[in-house]
Amino acid sequence: MDSVFDELYNNYHQDVFQFLFYMVRNREQAEDLVQEVYIRVFKSYHRFEGKSSEKTWLFSIARNVAIDYFRKQKGWKDKLLERFDWSSSQVKDDDPIPEEITVQKEEIQWVYKCLEYCTADQRAVIIFRFLHDLSISETAEALGWSESKVKTTQHRTLKLIKKQMESLYQKEGLTSEKVRVER
Repeated sequence: MDSVFDELYNNYHQDVFQFLFYMVRNREQAEDLVQEVYIRVFKSYHRFEGKSSEKTWLFSIARNVAIDYFRKQKGWKDKLLERFDWSSSQVKDDDPIPEEITVQKEEIQWVYKCLEYCTADQRAVIIFRFLHDLSISETAEALGWSESKVKTTQHRTLKLIKKQMESLYQKEGLTSEKVRVER
């Protein structure tokens, strides 16, 4: 079990931490929640049946840990919505040129501003699908949803984000021909 646990930790620790950080928007709290995730993994790995990937299973546990955390808080749904700070995201890149970095950061910041208009479920789908590159089926497994619900939620969220981006561009006096929201 130790080698399996070490492998899980080494392979997915950063992804689990990043997901929880996006959820709670507090580094120390995210670190505490990551520990809780791995405590649950350690206690329940013998029940893991392999019906999903280990990564999907970990994200499912992380999601449940985050939900448990918010339930313990007063007004957990409101706090969940308030906890997202989409303007301070780091951009993952593979050595792009400086101009590309600037454009990427600007576009991502616009998307993050628009995510403020989304529900917690919509945000979770976007985090799993776009930030963690999970497939539709992996996202469905992590959320405990059907694949069609993930597809529908993703479609509606992308449509909402596009509409909000166009609106923000208009308010800023920019052209909306740059707005591309796709997967």
